[in-house]
Order: sequence, then C-alpha cells, then structure tokens
Amino acid sequence: MPPPPDASSSPPRHLDFWYAVRNTTILLPPRNPLETFGNTLIHYHLLTEPMDQVGAVRHREGRIQAYRPEILTPDAFAASPLAEGFRDGPSDDFIRWLRRHADDIAILKYGFRIRQETTSETLLHTPLPDLAATIRADLLAAADPFSALVLGVDEPWEVCLLKLLFDTAGRSAPANARELRADPDGSRHRAEAAFRDAARDRSRIPALAALLQELHLFDEYEDRFYALVRNPS
Repeated sequence: MPPPPDASSSPPRHLDFWYAVRNTTILLPPRNPLETFGNTLIHYHLLTEPMDQVGAVRHREGRIQAYRPEILTPDAFAASPLAEGFRDGPSDDFIRWLRRHADDIAILKYGFRIRQETTSETLLHTPLPDLAATIRADLLAAADPFSALVLGVDEPWEVCLLKLLFDTAGRSAPANARELRADPDGSRHRAEAAFRDAARDRSRIPALAALLQELHLFDEYEDRFYALVRNPS
C-alpha cells in the first residue's frame, strides 16, 4: 500500500482541476450560439475570491476566440486522437456504427483560444453578490450577445473558462449542426451575406454576380439576382 500523501504538499493537479470545475457557476452565459460559419469572440467577466485576502474579489475580464466549428466525419473521427487508446475491435465497431448513422449524428469540433492580450485583472473590495449583480445588469443593458459572467475560483482560474466554453459549445451544437448539414462548405452563407451587402449598396452587385459564379450558384439564385438588379430601391 502506498504511503498517505504528505499533508504539507500541494494537491495533485487533477484535484485542482475538478475542484475548479465543481466550484464554477455561469451567472450569465452568452445569449447567442457560437457562429457557425465564422469565428466568435466571447467577452467574459470572471469573479473570484483570493484565498489570502478576506473581503476581496478579483475581477478578470478578457476575450476568448472560438474558431469556426467543423463536422467530423466518421473517417475523420477514426483518424483523430479521439479514437486513440481504444482497442481495435471495439473502436472499429464504433466507427462502422458511425458510418451507418452519419446522417443522424454530428460530431462537432470546436477550437478555442484565450486572447491573453485582452485579459485584465482588478482587485476590488465590493461584496461579491453586489458586484456580480452590477456586472450582470450592465451586460444585459449592453445587449452584447457574446458576453458572459462567471463565478469561479482564483486558482486555477483558467479551468473556470474551460467550463464556460464547454457549456457554450454544448448549447450551440444543435444549431451549428443543423446549419452545417444544410450548408456544409458555407457557400450559401456567403451568398446570403453578399445579397445583403448588394441590397444596401448597389455598387456591390457586380461583386455579388462574381461570387455566385465562383460558387457555382448563379443558376440557383438567378431569379433573385435579376430581381435585385431590376429593383431600384
């Protein structure tokens, strides 16, 4: 039997991780799902209480970049690190099952990066409930659909952001999957954006025509394109 851990030593890192996860509360999640066809910037506010300062609250503010999600096909899933560590037999059976149900299942890959250049820290002596209520009200009034307020631990505070990202990706996945299935390469999304630009600025109509030709969608959008050209308003 191994000797008991030394009480004076630091706890194992995996205990720090799960302690942070269990003690993180998302007080205000982003109101919009993550963008399906582009990157998303999440503006976070993280409130923590330093262990060595009674009555203090640390307010961290910054941005997290969420990259455009991708659908992992069964073949890509099989080749990805997600499949590592599984015995060949069960892994192969699972991949075959994924192929049979590819139309019903979307495994989405999300990538994130904490933009450290935008992270700021402020040590305050306002009661935590009052500070949280004030920031939450300010964020709701600002109507930023990608702002978030998190209550977490001071160390390791990055884990609190991981929980925010996991929660946000989970809530975004159904909408992202639907849109990616309907428009796998994002070409129709680009066409719709170009139509909106051309409707606001008619000088963009030639660029719209060129894009539709490039995407091989001109025949599909031909009637709508010429209706826009004929409409002077």
